[in-house]
This record gives sequence, structure tokens and C-alpha cells, in this order.
Amino acid sequence: MWGIVRSDDGGAWRRYVPGLDKGKGLYFFFIKSETKTPGGLPAMPVTTSFYKRYIKHRRAFNPYDVRTSPTAAILCTDSFQSMYAQMLCGLLARTEVLRIGAVFASGLLRAIRFLQLHWKELAHDLRTGTLSGKVVEPSIRDAVAEVLTGPNAELADFVTAECGKDKWEGIITRMWPNTKYLDVIVTGAMAQYIPTLKFYSGGLPMACKIYASSECYFGLNLRPMCDPSEVSYTIMPNMGYFELMPHDPDAAPLPRDSPPPRLVDLADAEVGREYELVITTYAGLCRYRVGDILQVTGFHNAAPQFRFVRRKNVLLSIDSDKTDEVELQAAVERASGLLSPYNASVVEYTSHADAATIPGHYVVYWELALREGGAWPEAAVLERCCLEMEQALNAVYRQGRNGEAIGPLEIRVVRAGTFEEMMDYAVSRGASISQYKAPRCVSLVPIIELLNSRVLSKHFSPACPNYIQPARTTSDRHGLASKCPSSTIPV
Repeated sequence: MWGIVRSDDGGAWRRYVPGLDKGKGLYFFFIKSETKTPGGLPAMPVTTSFYKRYIKHRRAFNPYDVRTSPTAAILCTDSFQSMYAQMLCGLLARTEVLRIGAVFASGLLRAIRFLQLHWKELAHDLRTGTLSGKVVEPSIRDAVAEVLTGPNAELADFVTAECGKDKWEGIITRMWPNTKYLDVIVTGAMAQYIPTLKFYSGGLPMACKIYASSECYFGLNLRPMCDPSEVSYTIMPNMGYFELMPHDPDAAPLPRDSPPPRLVDLADAEVGREYELVITTYAGLCRYRVGDILQVTGFHNAAPQFRFVRRKNVLLSIDSDKTDEVELQAAVERASGLLSPYNASVVEYTSHADAATIPGHYVVYWELALREGGAWPEAAVLERCCLEMEQALNAVYRQGRNGEAIGPLEIRVVRAGTFEEMMDYAVSRGASISQYKAPRCVSLVPIIELLNSRVLSKHFSPACPNYIQPARTTSDRHGLASKCPSSTIPV
């Protein structure tokens, strides 16, 4: 995982960005609704647990941890009401904002897109001094009333003038002129959002401060204002017992009955080597494989420093979701069952995490074949295939879709022979024709351009998947999907 970010909570930041105690932070934080495990225990993302405990119950005033967002807005599970209130309060404090952030880069881009879609309503509220009737949660209305104390025509005119322009480059620094940096995670899969963040922020620095997961806090970035490509985290040995499993991306998979690789202590880590992190925690996890692949970049005193490389076996990720090859394969098989009545089948497929839209979404390329007497499936059937794939994906993905952190899954049907052209391209680049296997996820621009140039039709999921029921169950397959936006909006 890339970790969770706790906003500026100490005077140590004076070393990097002076004066942060003189202003506020505009952080777009959200919680998700709790679910129950089969045993009846409550289950929730670590950020939800953190916000409910820390933000709700914090007592002492900290000048480095003053935020514009009301606690009631952060703790509201309705994403629209939460975002609307946080954005409105952020605009009211626009000259006081010194840093802007979210947990993941994708979350901050969602906030910018929200401003693009709703600036007229926000300007109306500022002009009239009243809160939109779309925000119905009493606690949020009470909290916003404390800062929206009356009409502000000057601010409403400013928002209208700036947001009414076709040009949105540098909108962050235009709306919040004193912003010094962005506080977002842009390592790992979030790196795909860096160009878009630079576009909207006018090139503001991006701070990646801490590396953590639901299981444990791992390390700190001792140079938080460095370029995202240079981020390394220093392991904190006091947070747990850490061991390293050597990882060779080119090695063949080990047989099931073979002993596990020898674990390496932190002190024996080799610079340049890749390892999978293994942890033993105070909470009771024993030699737990986190699934993160790290590369040793150096040492701080005796503590190794790591660059996050990727999640092991993860193909697709947009927000906090992680989809591996096995899960994607199962989803394609489940959806392709809807093609049987048409004597059609999926002969090849690959995928791509498309970050060019806000929110980002999964794109799955299908090459179809018709058997004798077959008919081409209607668009509505292929849309249902999109939803069927989403129903088969994990609960984190499905909850992200319902919370609008992830856009509708898209199937792009490509013409026959496209995957042969992909193989020809790979062979021309040096791949062995006898060992070539179609990749289940692609990221190279030439490959994506080749696929997109062969697209016959595009189809989006018409609704959100049900994330209350576990994936791959009969009730999930045939149950009604919840309503949500059915289109993905390009940047």
C-alpha cells in the first residue's frame, strides 16, 4: 500500500515549509460505510477508523493541524454532501489555505472535478449566504452555518469569473493563491496522476510523507518535499518487527511444495535489491506478507531506505482498489457467460487503468469470436457484461464505485486480429515468439494506441455494483445494482 497521510501535525514541518501555523489546510477526507464480516465483526477501511477516532475525538488545539473541513462533513458517508460542504468551506477560507491534500492523488482530482461540475451552485450559496438544499444532513448544515454567516458577493463573483473560464490550468493556485504544496500520495499506482496534478496546480510540490497500511506504520520520508520520482521511505524499526523476502521479478514461480525463500533482516538488506515486506506486529500478525515490493535505495544510519516499486501481482488500481490477474480472469469468465446465447465468446483480453478521466476507471479490451450461427451481441448486453465484471471484483473496488472514487468499468471491443498485431509488435521489440503470452494489463503508450485504433465499440457499466453482498455469490449475480453515475467524464 502507499499509506495514509496524517496532515501537518507538528512543528517539524517548519524545517521544510515555514509559516504553516499561520494558515489552514484544505484536506478532502471521506469515510466509507462499515460492513460486517461473516462472524459479525465490523469492517471498515483504515482511513475510516482513523478519522472516526482521531478527528472526532481530538482535544488539544494544534496550530499545524487546522483544517477548513468541518468534522461533520468528513464523517458523513454521503460523498456528495461531504464533498459539497468541504469545498464550500474551502472556498470561504481561500486566502488562509496553505496546503491542499487528500489521502490519494485520485481523491484530490475528484475534488477538482467536483468544482468544475458544481461551481455555479457553490457561487449561488456564497452570493445568498445559504447552503444548498441538496445538503440535508443536519450536523453538516449546522457546521457550515458557523462559517457561512452571510452573503459574500465578492467571493461569489470571483468564483464565477475563475471557474467560468475554459482554461483550468493552474486552477488550484488561482482559487487558493497561498498554497505552498499538495499533500497527496503519488507513489506506486498514484504516480499516473502526477501530470494531471501538475497541470491543475501550476507545478506545486507534492509531499509524500509517510508509508503505512492497515496493518502497520512502516516508514517516513525524511525529504518530504523531494520530487515524487525520488521518494524513499526510511523504515521505523520500532513500529514492528520487519523482515524482507528477496524478490526476483524474472524468476520462475516456485513449486507449491518447495520451502519459502529465506527471510532477510533489515540490517542485511542490499542496496538495489527488491524485497517483499514481511511484518510481525504488536497487534498479533506474525510474519505477515504485506504484498508490497520495495527496492532498497540506501540507509539512514543503520535503517534501510526503500522505494515503493509496486503491489505484488496487482494489475489494476485506480484509488485504494487492487485487482490481480486471477481476479480479473474470473471477472472476464463470469461476464463472458452472458455472451453464450449469442454463440459468441471472448478469445483474448487485456486491460488498462485509465487515469485520463476523473474519476479514473478500468478499461478492458475484448476480442470476440462468433461460432457458426452466432450473432453480434447488442450494446445493452455488453453493458451488462461491464456490470457483471464489476460484480465479480473485490469489495474495495465495488465500494469505490459506489463512492464515486472509481468510474464505471468500460469494455472496448476490438476488431479480429488485434491481439496478433500486439504480438507482432512485441516480437519486433525483441520478445520470443515461442514464449509470448498476451499481457493481461498494458501500460506502454504504443500498445494502448494500437488497441485504441482497433476499437469497434465502447460500452460502460450502466449502474454501480452491489458492494454489500460478497463478490461471486448467487445473490450478487442476480441482485439489483445500486444507482450511480453511469458515465466517466474526461479531463
